[in-house]
Amino acid sequence: MRRGGVRGVRSRQCPVGWLAALVLGVVVTGTATAASPATVEWQLPAAVSHPPQTDAQKLAGRLHGRPLPQREFLQPKLDAKLSTFVPAKVVELKGRFAVAASDILPGLVRGWIHAFRKFYPNVQISFGSPFEGSLAAKHLNQGKVGIAFVSRELKPSYVAAFTHNHGYPPVSVPVSGGSYRHFGFLDAVVFFVNQKNPIDRLSLAQLDSVLSQPAMGERGDATTWGQLGATGAWAKQPIHVYGIKPWNGFEEFVRERVVDAGDVRRHWRKDMHFDPMVFPIAKRVAADPDGIGYAGLAFVDEPVKIISIGHDGHYVAPTYANVASAAYPLSRLIYANVNLKPGTRLPKGEEEFLRFILSRQGQQIVLDQGVFLPLRSFQASQAGKLIVPGPRGATR
Repeated sequence: MRRGGVRGVRSRQCPVGWLAALVLGVVVTGTATAASPATVEWQLPAAVSHPPQTDAQKLAGRLHGRPLPQREFLQPKLDAKLSTFVPAKVVELKGRFAVAASDILPGLVRGWIHAFRKFYPNVQISFGSPFEGSLAAKHLNQGKVGIAFVSRELKPSYVAAFTHNHGYPPVSVPVSGGSYRHFGFLDAVVFFVNQKNPIDRLSLAQLDSVLSQPAMGERGDATTWGQLGATGAWAKQPIHVYGIKPWNGFEEFVRERVVDAGDVRRHWRKDMHFDPMVFPIAKRVAADPDGIGYAGLAFVDEPVKIISIGHDGHYVAPTYANVASAAYPLSRLIYANVNLKPGTRLPKGEEEFLRFILSRQGQQIVLDQGVFLPLRSFQASQAGKLIVPGPRGATR
């Protein structure tokens, strides 16, 4: 293992170069058996260390949108099963509504609006600065916009405020995948351990036992590496957990995907080491043989070992192929948040716009931009069911 590499899946049989592994997509770890394929090792160069945004950069992003990063070397293909957009049978759809977006989304949203106008030239969509996810969510609550495009899960306080005002929560519709490891552009979340640690895969349930306090009546949390499968001298070694202080977009994502059970908001383990931001997490784990932490791929700037994650004996590594295909369980999503009262329909213009975004034509615009990853057909199908949850004849 060369110094400076970010280690992913440990090899016991057929090592491959990091680029080849990104093309192939490494899926499982562990010794090969009749029930599991041979394992491979993939190496990814450590990310460049990034400083937090300056106040000037934040202001520029709010006014103009954040400058786009360079594309990944690889790009996925559209899922052939994505549906083709066919306009609804409306004599002449007219109307006007406003949308708002996070600072990393203006270009993508403008692309969707421009293409949608070819189908519905008489539907006027207002869109402009300031670009900020929290402001977009606030304006949705106040009724100033019909759709709030936000590049992360909504902050719980925003959901609570919306629910208090309207009597029901906002509906968050996935409209695009995140990026792979672009700094500041919704990179996939990974868990990693010190390179000396023998653990190379963990289930979501095991990660939950590492991160959270047990709920009443449940088994205690994992405190030693032996409880996660390590043997020998490692079995009694304590688990040191490094995470990001609430509230944070990464922290909320991990909470929702790993820790929280249903609608129950659980507590982080009491001895967890919190940093106010994501930047130092990889460095802390690289310096602590007993450490485990999480971050976006763009923040893994120290030589640590990235672990595969899964359940039911199937473990997936965060290779480019696995993130792009949505096989990796901690791939991220961009959401269109809407005010949709249960049992009703969105205004026709908003509904058609979201249907278009989820179609093959809409996801082609995601692919053409080359930063975010287009949805797979199963994701688009699930998202489409959120748009029209009530009876077809219901109206708002």
